[in-house]
Amino acid sequence: MTIDEQIQYIKKGTVEIIREEDLKAKLERSAKTGKPLRVKLGADPTAPDLHLGHTVVLRKLRQFQELGHTVIFLIGDFTGMIGDPTGRSVTRPPLTAEQINQNAETYKRQVFRVLDPEKTVIDFNSRWMSRLKSDDWIRLASKVTVAQILERDDFTRRIQAGHSIQMHELLYPLVMAYDSVALEADVELGGTDQKFNMLVGRDLQREFGQEPQVIITTPMLEGLDGTQKMSKSLGNYIGIAEPPQEIFGKTMSISDELMWRYYELLTDMSAAEIEAMRARASSGALNPRDAKAELAKRIITDFYSKEEAERAEEEFNRIFRQKQTPAEIAQVGRRREGPVKLAKLMAQVGLAQSVAEARRLIEQGGVRVGGERVSNATFEIDTDKREDVLIQVGKRKFLRIIFN
Repeated sequence: MTIDEQIQYIKKGTVEIIREEDLKAKLERSAKTGKPLRVKLGADPTAPDLHLGHTVVLRKLRQFQELGHTVIFLIGDFTGMIGDPTGRSVTRPPLTAEQINQNAETYKRQVFRVLDPEKTVIDFNSRWMSRLKSDDWIRLASKVTVAQILERDDFTRRIQAGHSIQMHELLYPLVMAYDSVALEADVELGGTDQKFNMLVGRDLQREFGQEPQVIITTPMLEGLDGTQKMSKSLGNYIGIAEPPQEIFGKTMSISDELMWRYYELLTDMSAAEIEAMRARASSGALNPRDAKAELAKRIITDFYSKEEAERAEEEFNRIFRQKQTPAEIAQVGRRREGPVKLAKLMAQVGLAQSVAEARRLIEQGGVRVGGERVSNATFEIDTDKREDVLIQVGKRKFLRIIFN
């Protein structure tokens, strides 16, 4: 790629580049000297299960990797003890050393579903932060002003609301900024919520006589509902470690409009290719369902393989187009206990979190027994007269119960 082509490749799916002319200059210098750029992405080990929302910025990091640059996935084991105050209305409880280590190991395994492990530098910011002595901290703190730190929207809102801010929280942007100094980062990637911290990094690098890093922010990915940010707590997520069949089914459930957003942020297709596909769908030349299936296969191929993607599509078609049951269904054994209400049985085997939830699912028409929809919450199954029963909850959850 030419330098301009590289910039266009990097710009796809970003919110802001600060500053684009600096990025161009760094890329040109790298091409001339043969010295790769050092591209940093930091993550505190607070949520070990990654979903597609996390991969938006990881994919951007991989693009720099593909262009031949040094990418550094920085695990904030030191900052994890502080707790990122971003978006918080109250102080975040710091993680224990054991939690940090467990989450960090999980992170390392999962990021390699996106990044090339042989070309990725994994680092921990405790490597330099834990070596700082008291006088080092004082000199570091003298590089920024209180006014600078309090510019953060999070802190301003908390002060206005009368909520407390702990002293250690004020150190978080400073530590994150010093990471860029320690790594001599040329580029730092992050979500839009991390822009303030990354700007402090640019300022601190100047204080230490370094060339300021380029900041590239990526957008927050909407979840399956198409409105709120993808989040495990909201249940609107697709986990990158979920089975291929689950990823395929969840992707097929998104709206046609949201599909194009996912194409933009979760695939390597160019903007022109996506627009051409969208025009074909608008004209009727392409069925949006087929475009969505292609998206699902691209996502699964990234995390598993093309073969797994094909199998997931075949399984989806078997269940939803051909109205057949899955080729492989989980099984669980239960003792015979005579007639038992379906809602109670569902709660016992984990198909619902409680009997009350099971009743709601049944009454809403979301439960089938042996392929037949059941809507009566008092429906019973006589376990003494059956060898097994197949229960389906929703579109994708199947369980065969064996009575013995």
